Amino acid sequence: MTALSLLPLPHRFVAAGLLGAALLLATGARAQNVEFEARNFASNKEAFKQAVKELKEGDKLYEQGPNRYEAAIPHYLIAYQLNPDNAQLNYRLGTAYLGSAFKTKALPYLEAAGKLNSRIDPLLPYNLGRALHLNAKWDLAREAYQQAIPAAQDRNSPISVADVRKRMDECQTGKELMAKPARAFIDNLGAEVNSRFAEYCPVITADESQLYFTSRRDNTTGAKMDPDLGDYFEDIYGSVQAGEEKWSAAKNLGKPLNSEGHDATVGISPDGQKLLVYLQENAGDLYECTLEGALWSAPEPLSKKINTGDHESSASYAPDGNSLFFVSNREDAGSQGGHDIYQIGLNTGKGKSKGKAQEPTNLGPIINTRYNEEAVFMHPDGKTMYFSSEGHNTMGGYDIFKSVYENGKWSTPENLGWPINTPDDDVFFVLSASGRHGYYSSARADGLGSRDIYRITFLGVEKPPVLSTEDNLLASRAEPVRESNVAAAVAVSSAQVTILKGVISDAGTKQPLEAEIEVIDNVRNEVIASFKSNSTTGRYLVSLPSGINYGIVVRKEGYLFHSENFDIPASSSFQEIIKNVALNKLAVGNKIVLRNIFFDFDKATLKPESRAELERVYKLMAEEVPTLKIELSGHTDDRGEAAYNQDLSERRAKAVVEYLTKKGIAADRFKAAGYGEAQPIVPNTNAANRQLNRRTEFKILSIN
Repeated sequence: MTALSLLPLPHRFVAAGLLGAALLLATGARAQNVEFEARNFASNKEAFKQAVKELKEGDKLYEQGPNRYEAAIPHYLIAYQLNPDNAQLNYRLGTAYLGSAFKTKALPYLEAAGKLNSRIDPLLPYNLGRALHLNAKWDLAREAYQQAIPAAQDRNSPISVADVRKRMDECQTGKELMAKPARAFIDNLGAEVNSRFAEYCPVITADESQLYFTSRRDNTTGAKMDPDLGDYFEDIYGSVQAGEEKWSAAKNLGKPLNSEGHDATVGISPDGQKLLVYLQENAGDLYECTLEGALWSAPEPLSKKINTGDHESSASYAPDGNSLFFVSNREDAGSQGGHDIYQIGLNTGKGKSKGKAQEPTNLGPIINTRYNEEAVFMHPDGKTMYFSSEGHNTMGGYDIFKSVYENGKWSTPENLGWPINTPDDDVFFVLSASGRHGYYSSARADGLGSRDIYRITFLGVEKPPVLSTEDNLLASRAEPVRESNVAAAVAVSSAQVTILKGVISDAGTKQPLEAEIEVIDNVRNEVIASFKSNSTTGRYLVSLPSGINYGIVVRKEGYLFHSENFDIPASSSFQEIIKNVALNKLAVGNKIVLRNIFFDFDKATLKPESRAELERVYKLMAEEVPTLKIELSGHTDDRGEAAYNQDLSERRAKAVVEYLTKKGIAADRFKAAGYGEAQPIVPNTNAANRQLNRRTEFKILSIN
C-alpha cells in the first residue's frame, strides 16, 4: 500500500459488475445504445479504428483493477468522442471516475449508461447513488440508495443492506451540515509547491514555517515507476515559507530519507526536528527520521509495540514528545473494529530506558467505532485531537472530527462540517497552532496536477459555499469564496497555545549552537518536555499549552544555563513569541538572570515554584563545577523608596544563598549582594520593563 492507498476502504466496490438497472428513468425518452461496430461508423473508418484501439487500451488498464482506473480514463475519453452513446463505455467511464481522484465526474456517465441500457447491471442504483452522493445531491442520492436495497438483499451481493442504509444516513447528515456551512477560503499553494504530478499528505510545523508532503514526480529517488500502479514511486518533498502566503520551491529531500521505493509523510513534531513516515514494510509500518543539522537521517522503525504484523498507517506526536498517537488495525482486547486510534507513552528520560515505548492503549469507544478511524493529528495545544472516521456522524466516507481531552476523558467527536468535510473521503487534515489555517490535498479545477496542496483559511461570517465539479482527495470540494470585500480571517476557535521560538547561539562568537531545552512545570517541579535546538541553525520551537507556569531552561556543556519564565493563564489564546538566546561560557565575569526565582509579594520568602531553578544552581555548583564561586544579587524596579528597595534586594539575595548553603554548598563560595534599583537592565517605563528589572542574578567570581 502507498500513501494514496493506505486507507482500507471496504465501501469502494466500483469494479466491473456493480453497475446496472436504470435509475430515475421511469419517465422520459430512452436513448439508443450504439455498439462499437464497424457498420455503425462506415463513413469514418479511420476514427473508428483509433477509437477501438483506445477502447481496448482503456479496457486493458481497467481490468487490472481500481488502481489503474484513473489511467484508463484518457483512453476511454478518446473513444467517447467518437461514440458517446455506448452503454458499456459510459458505464466504465463512470466507474473509472468513481475510482479516481475526480469522482464527482462519474455522474453524467452513470446516468447515461442507465438510459442507454437499463439492464446493464442490477446494482446501478447503488453506484448512481454514490455519484449523486459525491455531488452533494442528498435527496436524489437517498432515493437512489432506496432503490438499491432489493439488490443488496441478494446473498451474493458485494454490498449489504446495512451499508446502503448507512449511506442514506450520511446523506441526511450531509444535508444538515451543508445547511450550516463554515465559511472558508481554499487556496492553492501555487507552482512553487505543486506540480503537474500528484501532491498529498501535507504536514506542517506548529508555526507553519515548514511544509512537508508526498509526491509522485519524475525526479523521485531513482526516477522509477511502480509497475503495479503505472505511476512514479512516492517521495517526500519540503518547502519553507518565503514570505506572506509565499513558499519556496519544493525540494526532494533526497537520500537517506527517500529511497527507491515508496516514502510518504505521516506526521511531524511541532518543532520540525522529527518526521514520521510510512513505508511499505510488512503490512505497512511507521518510521521516524531526525533532522541532523540540514540533513534528515535514514528512517528508523518505531517500536515493535507500535509496528506489528498488522497495518499501522498514521501517527502524530503529542506536543511534549512524551507520547505518540497512532492508527492500527491490530486485533486486541481494546479493539473497536477496523482501524483504531491508540496512544502510547514514550520514555523521554535519560539512561538505558530513554526512548523505549510503553504499552499502547486503545482510545476506546468514544473515539473509535466499529468502522475505520484514520489520519490522527494532535494539535500543539496538547488537548485537541483531529482525526478521520467512517463512523460517527459522517456525510460520506471519511470525515474529519475533533475531540478535546479534558477532565480525564475525550469529548464526543465533533464533525468539522461542510465545506471542510465533503461526501468523499476527507483525511490527513492538519491545523496550524493558531487554528487559522488547515492544510490538505485536493483535486480541483484550479489545480496544477491531479492533486495539489491547498490551504484553508477559516473565516468568521458564514456564506454559502460553492460546490465544485472536482473531487477532493483529502478535504473540501467547495470552491473558495472570494469577494472584493470580505471579513478578516479569524481562528476556528481560540487556540490556547503559545509558540516560543528563536535561535540559540554563543554570546561571544554569535555562532548557532545545538543545546538542550527543558520545559518545566514550576508548580509541580517537573520536567514535562525536552528538546534540542538544530545543530546547524541553532533554531528551536517549543509548543506551550495554556494554563501552566513554565520554566524554560537552555543548557550546553561549557556554558552557563539560561532560564526564562512564562506563566501562561488557562484563558490565554494563541500567541507567538520569538526569543533568541545567547549562551555565556563558563568564564569569570559572565552572568545570567535566574528568571524562575520567585518571592512572595514585597517579601524575601522564596515561593515553592523556585525549587526547580534553585536545584539547577545547586547541581551546577555541587556536581558540574565544584570549585565555582559566585555572586548572587537581588534587583528591584524603581517603585518605592530607594532605601527600602536596597534592603529588600539584599534580603532576597541572602534567601537564595541560605537555601543553597543548607543543601551543603560552602558559604565561602557565595557573595550575596543587593543592588536595589541601581542597576536596571531596561528603563522602568512600563509594567513589562519593571518586571524584567525585578530579578535575581548569578555572576561567576572564580572557577578554579
